Amino acid sequence: MSGCADPASAMTGTVGAFLCRAGQHLRAAAIEAPRLEARLLLAHAMGCRQEDLLREPRAPVPPAAAVAFAGLLQRRLQHAPVAHLLGEQEFWSLPFAVSAATLVPRADSETLVEAAIAAFPARERVRRILDLGTGTGCLLLAALTEFPAATGVGLDRVPAAAALARANAGRLGLGGRARFLVADWAAPLAGRFDLVLSNPPYIESGALPGLMPEVARHEPATALDGGSDGLVAYRALCAALPGLLAPGGRAVLELGQGQRPAVEAIAVAHGLDPLACRPDLGGVSRALVLGHR
Repeated sequence: MSGCADPASAMTGTVGAFLCRAGQHLRAAAIEAPRLEARLLLAHAMGCRQEDLLREPRAPVPPAAAVAFAGLLQRRLQHAPVAHLLGEQEFWSLPFAVSAATLVPRADSETLVEAAIAAFPARERVRRILDLGTGTGCLLLAALTEFPAATGVGLDRVPAAAALARANAGRLGLGGRARFLVADWAAPLAGRFDLVLSNPPYIESGALPGLMPEVARHEPATALDGGSDGLVAYRALCAALPGLLAPGGRAVLELGQGQRPAVEAIAVAHGLDPLACRPDLGGVSRALVLGHR
């Protein structure tokens, strides 16, 4: 691949040579972790672990794996998300299948699960969980692993997202405890919930073109676009939450950077109490915990 205008044109060589040349192309495309990503893609193409590649750098790359790897590399150079190329992303130490219909689960969103756990020291109190805008189902399914007495409902207005979340629940052995419906957060639901989770769209419309290309070009705009001020979804959510929360229930909403004061004000206007806000690992106020007066 080194010295080739087309990285797919070199189809033979050893593991070490493939990784070296792919790393050069990825670095030239401003990919942040070119060596790591080269290993991830080659291991996926060869059906092995990254450790195997490091242990056997002189092993030949089989022709079929070389073709598959070249295709993956070409797509990554066009900034397709790695998770889309691999077909899954880890979240809360669980593997989630991903697709272009949903956001790729992010480590920042794990902060919501941490905040939910902190809100309920007696975990057996949580019997019903609702996830609004469920996407891959990662928030709901991660929460179900932490609240073993609970069942859950995930809503998404995109049928392909709800289907993917349902498949993820089955893969994780949680299909009997989770239901996924095609609806939005204004949909009427039977009963109330002890825990409501949501990672709503919160990017200002005007900022979408400036997002990194992996996001702007490849992830669904409907899951990102929060309107002109980034707060449209929060207004709808906070209006719905008083009718969704059980007595003593808690809602945990993901926030964008700098949005805490505005979202708290919206919540208070709808009779909700901001109880806590948990920062992510970067120090951003990420998980807002709300109760109902």
